[in-house]
Amino acid sequence: MNTTNLATFVAVMQTGSISGAAEKLYITQPAVSKRIKNLEDEFGTALFDTVGRSIIPTAAAYDLLPFVRRWLDDYEACKASLQHAKEVASGRLVIGTSHHIGLHHLAPVLKRFIQTYPAVQLEVRFVDSEEAHKAVLEGEISLAFLTLPPTYDRRLNYHTLWSDPLYFVTGTLSSLAQKSKVSLLQLAHHPAILPAANTFTSQITLAEFAKHNLRPYATMSTNPLESIRMLVSVGLGWSVLPETLINQDLIKIDMAENIELQRHLGLVTNPNLTRSASMQALLSMLSIND
Repeated sequence: MNTTNLATFVAVMQTGSISGAAEKLYITQPAVSKRIKNLEDEFGTALFDTVGRSIIPTAAAYDLLPFVRRWLDDYEACKASLQHAKEVASGRLVIGTSHHIGLHHLAPVLKRFIQTYPAVQLEVRFVDSEEAHKAVLEGEISLAFLTLPPTYDRRLNYHTLWSDPLYFVTGTLSSLAQKSKVSLLQLAHHPAILPAANTFTSQITLAEFAKHNLRPYATMSTNPLESIRMLVSVGLGWSVLPETLINQDLIKIDMAENIELQRHLGLVTNPNLTRSASMQALLSMLSIND
């Protein structure tokens, strides 16, 4: 529906003439006549009868007028609302995050954001990093906090926010806990509990073993990392975990090689998605400008 035609119709009804509407709208009389004709064609009915040099609204015109006024009012209200949403951080913002980041890194960020922008309705979805990455790529969510993949997808933007060193760990009662200078070869012969092979954390671990033509003896795989911590703590195998998950039931394995496993945690956005004011506000709070 062309709002210009509708506004012209209202002007003709208000002024009672084509010339009056033309003067009111600062357009020519033929332009007014053309817009009215377009409306008549669209609705399939005559809106005005010509009597001499005057026009008289038909019954259809009087029936249409209140509807048109409501349409135009709703249109202006909608336009104002969209403009407000574009300029002011408000409304719904959906973000994804891995369980680990959500529990150990993201809470202070979200607390400050909510306090600063109380009009934003924040929806946080806890999913694995790989699922969150896919959701951003497919446009299902605006952004995600996750373990950054070893290889970036050129269709997305990546921002490192936290470095998260990984350590080889085992339960305090494990035989590995008593050993010193454990080689990667030795470790490869002990049962391991790793995240699923498709996870970014597992890929980082497997890549380190592959450098030495080794592959860990993984007897079990599961997610999330909190579950792995529990299984390792009861002696079911060793694993690789970040510092934030190492508690009194775990011990870092004394490795012979100077191995530094590092994963990067951060934010992923899709440059093809239109950014709301709420999303831009969150990015600005994180000092991200791209």
